[in-house]
Amino acid sequence: MLDKLQKIFRVYTDNKEVNITGDMVLLTDLGLNSYELVELICEIEEQLNIVIPDRIIGEFKTVQNVVDYISVYKY
Repeated sequence: MLDKLQKIFRVYTDNKEVNITGDMVLLTDLGLNSYELVELICEIEEQLNIVIPDRIIGEFKTVQNVVDYISVYKY
């Protein structure tokens, strides 16, 4: 799952060279603001054909949080 998300993160953040790891903090390490985080989650939803409730998005602090949620939700 991390592999799929890495591709989405790289395209969305327009940084193809960063090695995205599970312990990266979404807002600081990836340089996202809260609006960009919501947009990123919308992109993940679209590409993976899932729905992530808005109330859950605020709980995502790291890349691994997103991976864990999607892994439980999707698989």
